[in-house]
Amino acid sequence: MKNCLAPPPHREQLPEEQIDDAYKRLRLQVFAGIFVGYIGYYLVRRNFSLAMPYLQELGFDKAELGFAFACNAMAYAFSKFVMGGVSDRSDARRFMALGLVLSSLAIMLAGTALGKSSVVWMAVFQFLVGWFGGMGFPAGSRVMTHWFSVKERGTKWAFWNTSHNVGGGLLGIIAAWGVTFALSMGLSVGLSQLLGIFWLPAAIAIILAIIVYLLIRDTPQSRGLPNIEKHRNDYPHNYGEHSEKVLNTREILFKYVLFNKLLWIVAIANTFVYFVRFGVLDWAPTYLIEVKHYNIKEMGLAYALYEWAAIPGTILCGWLSDTLFKRNRALTTMIYMALVMVAVFVYWTNMDNKLIDGIALVAIGFLIYGPVLLISVHALDVSSKNAAGVTVGFTGFFGYFFGTSLLANFVMGRVVQSYGWNSGFQLLIAACLITIALMVLAHWMKQRSHHTKQKVE
Repeated sequence: MKNCLAPPPHREQLPEEQIDDAYKRLRLQVFAGIFVGYIGYYLVRRNFSLAMPYLQELGFDKAELGFAFACNAMAYAFSKFVMGGVSDRSDARRFMALGLVLSSLAIMLAGTALGKSSVVWMAVFQFLVGWFGGMGFPAGSRVMTHWFSVKERGTKWAFWNTSHNVGGGLLGIIAAWGVTFALSMGLSVGLSQLLGIFWLPAAIAIILAIIVYLLIRDTPQSRGLPNIEKHRNDYPHNYGEHSEKVLNTREILFKYVLFNKLLWIVAIANTFVYFVRFGVLDWAPTYLIEVKHYNIKEMGLAYALYEWAAIPGTILCGWLSDTLFKRNRALTTMIYMALVMVAVFVYWTNMDNKLIDGIALVAIGFLIYGPVLLISVHALDVSSKNAAGVTVGFTGFFGYFFGTSLLANFVMGRVVQSYGWNSGFQLLIAACLITIALMVLAHWMKQRSHHTKQKVE
C-alpha cells in the first residue's frame, strides 16, 4: 500500500517554451479534479442525518442516533490529522481517489445495515465513514499548495472551498429524488431510503473518484515543470531550499506542527470558528421551530439559505484577503468575525420579524465560512507546503473535535437545556470575541517574526 501511494518522482524539466502552456492546462485540470473530488466526499459524508427521521420511526431515540452520528464527527477529526500526515508522503491523485472510493463503500455498508443493527454497529459504520472521509481535504490541500502560489492562494482556495457547499446541497436533492423514484416503483419505504439516501449518492461518488484519478497530478515537478514559486516568482517569506524537500514524519510533526506556536494559535482559533459555524447551523431547526414558531417549510428554507449563502461569501473573503488585505489572513478573519458577531446578535434578539431572521441567517452563512476558509490558508502560510496535509489536519482536528463535537453539540446542548437559549447565544458571542483576540495575537506574532528576520538579515 505504501509503495502504491508513494508520490511520483520528479521528471526532467520540459523545454522553456512549453512550460507556460503546460502549467495553464494542468493547473485548470488539477483544480477541476479536487473540486469534483470534494463534491464527491460530501455526497457520502452526512447521509445519516437524512435517514434519522426514518430511524426514529423504527424506535431509535435522538440520544442513540446522536451518539452514532457523533462517532462520524470524531473519526473525521482524528482522520484529518492522522491521514493528513500520510497524504504529505503520498501521491495526491491516488490518495484522494482511494479515500473517495472507501468512503462510498463505507456509506453503502452503513445504509445496508440501517435499522437492522444495534446503535453500536451504526456507530462503527459512521466511524468508518468519518475516517475515510478525512482523506479528502488533506489530499486537496497538497494539490493547492503545490500548484498555486501564496499570492493567489486565498482566492483559489475560496473557490475550491465552495465545493463542499455544492456537494452538501446536491446530497439533499439526489437523496430526495432517489427516494421518491424508488417509492414510485413500488419499493418499500426502508428499501427506498437505502437506495436514495445511501446507494445512489455513493454510486455517483465512485464515478467522481474515477474522474479524480484521471484529472489530478501530484506536483508540478512530477510533470517536468518548475515549482510554482519559481514559475510565478512568488516566494513566501519563509521559503528556502527546505521548502521543496520531501519531509519525514518526525520533521513534519515536530518542526512544522507541534513546535509551531503560531500554528497552535490558529488551530485554537479554529475551535471557536467551528463552534459558531455549527452552533448556529446544527441548532437552527430546533431554535426556529421552538422559539420563533417556524413551520417545517419555513425552517427548511432558512436552513438552506444559510448553507448556500456561504458560496459567494467564501469567494469574496478569499479575494479580499489576497488583494485588499495583501494576504493578511488574521486581519481579514478579525473583520469577518466582528460582522458575524453582529449578525448572531440580530438573529438572537429579533423575535417578531421572519424577514430579519432570514437576513441574519443569510448574513451568518455568508460570513462565517470566510474564516473557516482563512484558518486553513493561514495555517499553510505559517507552515511548509510539504507538510500541508498534516497542517490542515491539525487545525481541522481542533475545529471538528473541540469546536463541533464538544462545544457546538455537547456543551451548547447542555447549556441551552439547563439555562436557556440566551445563555447559548452568549456563548456564541463570546466565541466570536475569543477568535478576534486570538487573531490579534497571531497578527502580532507574525509581525514580530518578520521584524526579527529583517534585523538578522
